[in-house]
Amino acid sequence: MSDNAKTPPEAAAPPAAKKPSAPFFLLQSSPHIASPVNAAALMRNMLIALSPVSVFGIVLFGLPALLNIVVAVFSAVAGEALFRLATKQEIRTGDLSAGVTGLLLALVIPPSTPLWMTALGAVFGVVVAKEFFGGLGANVFNPALIGRAFLLMSFPAALTRWHPPGRGFVPGLADATSGATPLAIVGAEGIDGLGRVFTAEGLSSSASYRSIIKTLFFGYHSGCTGEAAIFLILAAFVFLLITKTIDWRAPVSMIAAALVGSFVLGLDPLFSVLSGGLVFGAVFMATDYVTAPLTAKGKVIFGIGAGLISILIRKWGTYPEGVSYAILIMNGTVPFLNKLLPKKYGFVPKKKTMPTQTPAKEP
Repeated sequence: MSDNAKTPPEAAAPPAAKKPSAPFFLLQSSPHIASPVNAAALMRNMLIALSPVSVFGIVLFGLPALLNIVVAVFSAVAGEALFRLATKQEIRTGDLSAGVTGLLLALVIPPSTPLWMTALGAVFGVVVAKEFFGGLGANVFNPALIGRAFLLMSFPAALTRWHPPGRGFVPGLADATSGATPLAIVGAEGIDGLGRVFTAEGLSSSASYRSIIKTLFFGYHSGCTGEAAIFLILAAFVFLLITKTIDWRAPVSMIAAALVGSFVLGLDPLFSVLSGGLVFGAVFMATDYVTAPLTAKGKVIFGIGAGLISILIRKWGTYPEGVSYAILIMNGTVPFLNKLLPKKYGFVPKKKTMPTQTPAKEP
């Protein structure tokens, strides 16, 4: 090859090295761990758990219970969607949270509640108690309980009017029914009055008490649509635990505190737990992700407080049921519980090491 031959361009000079690209940083708020479990999946499990309780309430109380459930769910979903549309926010009906709020509200009010009141309570709960605070995950108080408290304070006559359940669904549990709830009967006449209403004449006092407990456990009595069937609520509790939808600490500590508090105050512990909405509130309300503490210790304190306040209201309050207000009061303590008992992520405690002895210097 002659000296005048042209050198190929690629051989003339080595290619310039590419400049390294700038490092890529992804900045976003927590959580930083991806998980297939999202709000919609959790709410779906909650709806599955509430379905048997809802069906039992419909069979027990008939068409009024069904209409209240339909109206409450529809009003909650529509109210949230219209509010977010009016405020130019993304409509998030797919997370199912509004539907769960509406269903919970329908289950904690009397089945005979006028439908327009039910709709008003559902809209108030999702808009005022949740959306005004920033939407899902930002609310301080349980929206369904706020809706119930709003209705109870605004329309006390309608929210304390009960009608007896239909007969024949649970044969042999009750020979007579009353329009008053078990708590109201005991408050007015004592446990003997409840035995007179729930059992046939001629039974002994011990048999009468067993019949009362059986009646309360299987739910054949007046009350809110979803609080009656204790056995179905406990089955829902097991399902939610198996699917890891809820934590056991708050409901168990709430029921345990109610048992102990009832015994100390001279009330019947078993009747106190099985009557009213204590078990329903412990399973479905005290376990709310947003309005309950984050830490294990905080959940226990939350449950104990809710259980004790419920019994205190029943003992000395003018209203026979105190579960809703007890949980709402404890909702207000959650920010303080989270600060007093913080959960440190990524923190590894240091191991204690024995101090090493340094050799003595020679003189």
